[in-house]
Amino acid sequence: MQFPTLIKTLVVPAALLIAPGLATAQQYPARAVTIIVPAPAGGGIDLIARIVGEKLAVKLGQPFIVENRPGASNNLGTAVLANAKPDGYTIGIVGGSHNINKFLFKNLGWDPQKSFEPIVYTHEIPLVFAVYPKLPVKTVPELVTWMKANPSEAKVATSGRGSAQEMAAEMFRMVSGAPVLMVPYKGSSAAHPDLIAGRTALYIDTISAIQEQVKSGNVRAVAVSTHNRSKALPNIPTAQEQGLKGYDASTNGGFLAPAGTPKEIVSKLNAEVNAALKLPEVRAKLEATGIEVKGGTSQDYAALIKSDLAKWETVVKEAGIQQE
Repeated sequence: MQFPTLIKTLVVPAALLIAPGLATAQQYPARAVTIIVPAPAGGGIDLIARIVGEKLAVKLGQPFIVENRPGASNNLGTAVLANAKPDGYTIGIVGGSHNINKFLFKNLGWDPQKSFEPIVYTHEIPLVFAVYPKLPVKTVPELVTWMKANPSEAKVATSGRGSAQEMAAEMFRMVSGAPVLMVPYKGSSAAHPDLIAGRTALYIDTISAIQEQVKSGNVRAVAVSTHNRSKALPNIPTAQEQGLKGYDASTNGGFLAPAGTPKEIVSKLNAEVNAALKLPEVRAKLEATGIEVKGGTSQDYAALIKSDLAKWETVVKEAGIQQE
């Protein structure tokens, strides 16, 4: 009569041998997951978060709720993510400023590497060298020559301190030797009217923001900023093709979790986000806005963050930009 009891006492310890992390990953997610977006609704990373979040919700059976936390050059929302409980129920998506702000602000309250677990590299958004359409230039060498001949008119719009647009313009100055008069604006929508009217000569803007102005003829595209040509504007050559050796600037990013999030959960999210990014409807929606879809391992994304930090540290130092 003791046999059934013996079975029970043997079964319970066997169940306890299951690794706690594995059990957590198998059960995850058991409730809603929040995706922190440290930028306003409607931008590139917000779009990615919403499209991918919808697919994750369907696949994993729990809501993935996008929470926009803009402010302080994206630092506000990023700090919220860094300080969230590392249990997989708060994750986030970041853009190019994530790897730049360390060198622009003294007291971030977070570190782009130490404060996070990289989940997956999701995207790259190329930048476009867009000029006033009546400017007598159609190539990068012509643009550099014109700027050197007209230094008082070499006004370059930027989207404010630490933006991808500002860093791209600083890199352009370094690589080409062209004089650059920075004119800051509060984003693309504020900068476009002055470029179209000729009050600025150049704006190195994200392809997602400027491509409609290019297609309508309101501005002229003379180059894209990335190593490879953009799928959205395949006929526009890269800056490197036109002689700016080593020039490679974009806004890129991906999903992160707070440091200390169980590796099993990070691995599960990596697999699911990669699967979502491979869906034809997801790629079509993102690529239509000029977003280049990426993917890969968590280690791939960690390596990208490391290399980007080294690149932007050099640009900030050589440009003489002081930390705030």
